[in-house]
Amino acid sequence: MYFLFEEGDVLNRPVECFYFDTLSKYFPVRAHWHFYMELVLMLSGSVVISNGSEKYTPHQGEMVLFHPKAVHSMSAAGQDAARYAVIKLDINRMNLTPSYAPKLRSIFRSAERKGMNTLFSSAQTSAAGAQEVFSRCIDEMTRQEYGFDLVIRTELYRLLINILRCWQEQGFSVDSETYSEDSRYDIYNITEYIDQRLAQGVQVSEIAEQCGMSYSYFAKNFLSVYGKTCKEYIEEMRIIKAEEYLIFTDLDLDRISRETGFADSPHLIKSFRKLRGITPKQFRMKNLFK
Repeated sequence: MYFLFEEGDVLNRPVECFYFDTLSKYFPVRAHWHFYMELVLMLSGSVVISNGSEKYTPHQGEMVLFHPKAVHSMSAAGQDAARYAVIKLDINRMNLTPSYAPKLRSIFRSAERKGMNTLFSSAQTSAAGAQEVFSRCIDEMTRQEYGFDLVIRTELYRLLINILRCWQEQGFSVDSETYSEDSRYDIYNITEYIDQRLAQGVQVSEIAEQCGMSYSYFAKNFLSVYGKTCKEYIEEMRIIKAEEYLIFTDLDLDRISRETGFADSPHLIKSFRKLRGITPKQFRMKNLFK
């Protein structure tokens, strides 16, 4: 049976970026939606895109933005092949904003409500530096060298800010409603709250309260949306952060356990072995020689 919802590992892979072309066996892209914000930059040729009730045919140099949960599809515009670059990102995890500004997720939700354009001309795309951002992000994702995730995040901030500036030139403004949304959490953006508090030993009951849900109702909804329990997610995120420390630093296990919210190093070792099948020490040694 064909479902519109497209599963994606938003929890473990908050950013995906890659090249795609119409010669792929996965093209045309049927109507679907997901929790990612998606950006598509046309590199050559053109395709027909449906984005909600809108339909357009972007050409080389133009860019399209799909808001999270927007139903969209892509099909051929003619006989000639087309090639484009794709970036998918969890806007809820893009948290770096100045103290005077709302979070990016709140600003982009406001822009969606106000019907700001999601098709950007080649001139607007060029002014936003999109070509360079897409190229750098895909290259970093492919090579995955030290700090690649930070480089990608930095490039994405650059692009997102430039998109907002483009909208501002068309009259978009950040209103009081946008600010008030900053403190609102729901099942779709609660991972932002969790990520910020991993080292503090955040509890599921506390997280459910932030969503305004009972423990049992929240647990059921989290499992339905993310495919795993909230407790499993917290443990996995701690392990992922521990892996980063093991690869990129020489911190000992006691320090790493504190930085990732484990009670002590034995708890870290037990959880690490359970999820990865090896000890943290074995993981570090294995990755030293990659």
